[in-house]
Amino acid sequence: MFAGLLRITTSILFLFSIVFTIPLAFDVGGRDCGLAFSLALTLFYFAYSSLRLITPDTSRFRYALVNFTAVCQWVVIPALLIWSLNQYSVDSSETSGWVERTFNRKRAGDESVQQWLFGRHGLMQSLSIGAWDRLMQWSVPVFQLAEGFCSLLVIQAAGQITRWVVNKEGGDGWMIGLLALSASIISTAVYFVYRITTFPELGNVDAILIGSAVTCVVFLCAWGIVSGRGNPIESSLLFAYVTLCIYQIFTDYQPAIGAENLPPAPQPEFPPLPPMLMASYTTLTQMLSSLPETIHSAFGFIMAAIMTITPSVIISLAYRVCVFYASTRIIPAVRESGARALSQEPTLEDSDGVGQILGLLSWFSPSILISVYTGLLMQHFASASSNGHAADWWTNQGGDAGGNIWRWLNLGMTMLLYAVELYMGISDEGSLTSHWKID
Repeated sequence: MFAGLLRITTSILFLFSIVFTIPLAFDVGGRDCGLAFSLALTLFYFAYSSLRLITPDTSRFRYALVNFTAVCQWVVIPALLIWSLNQYSVDSSETSGWVERTFNRKRAGDESVQQWLFGRHGLMQSLSIGAWDRLMQWSVPVFQLAEGFCSLLVIQAAGQITRWVVNKEGGDGWMIGLLALSASIISTAVYFVYRITTFPELGNVDAILIGSAVTCVVFLCAWGIVSGRGNPIESSLLFAYVTLCIYQIFTDYQPAIGAENLPPAPQPEFPPLPPMLMASYTTLTQMLSSLPETIHSAFGFIMAAIMTITPSVIISLAYRVCVFYASTRIIPAVRESGARALSQEPTLEDSDGVGQILGLLSWFSPSILISVYTGLLMQHFASASSNGHAADWWTNQGGDAGGNIWRWLNLGMTMLLYAVELYMGISDEGSLTSHWKID
């Protein structure tokens, strides 16, 4: 129990450290600094996962080395951040790519070939950052389309499970509860669709795309319920996912324009809390103000790291990680194992090849998580630059000012796959619940 609690605690601390430090590197050091820090973290956790994978479980050397590396990661992360800020902080006026920076005439002033190869902004550094930059740009459509496919898997699995629950004995109560849940999901999604229509940035093309997407998903939801090949849970979740995709395209989860210019609220005539609590609050404030300057600086650094985090990216990351993890449980269950696979993690010892691949990917999940998060940050900066927001520093440092075309393609492909599933669906009983027993 203690080991499991320690594992959960370290996983949460790792997630928070990654979520805070990577956008801080982009914000403080610039584009190259953020890419360098992300690449360094990916290589470190790739080496750590490879070490755990290739060494036998019974080896004492493995136990000592793996635990030593796990403890050192809390020193390695800030050390890599400081190193990236020191080596790769660039001037925002630098607009050339890594090839121009490496082979331009300024490099002729290097004292030796070693400095040209391994020095500051040398060939090895520029080549590694350039390759990682291209890899992250090419991975954006892969992760985006994979998110839609995995979301569709989760939606269909939820529909099959709820269908099995309703069809078993005493399913009438479940049916009423699931109908109420579906109505709540649809109502919430409709509210956010209304919020989308009030955004001031919408144009005529945007309105046409939103209307087409909403019309198609409403038609698919109605088709699935009327034909009996879907159910209210599937339809409501599909409608909610389409709404989420549209909301991510047109908003940054920030206050509307002009909200920061509202007049301040008037001071109340009476204190907001009783005098005893107000006195305690004042005493606590005075005690905090008397703390050493180092603690205040550390607190300011933490607040600065928190302020660099974009809520839309965090929501996208959390959703993407959840659907990817759920898919690793659903895919083996759909193939052959049935419901038992939902409670078991895929491993390399599985007889199924797909299970072995998913088990291998689970070993390198920290590196995959860092790559997904870096891709989301780059996609956010590119979209903000293309929309004319305060992210011009991204294009000024050689970043791509791409739009949200892959999000639109993901939305269309998800609805197309669901339409094909409805068209080809024959029986009501899905492969996920075909192994389950109904009393």
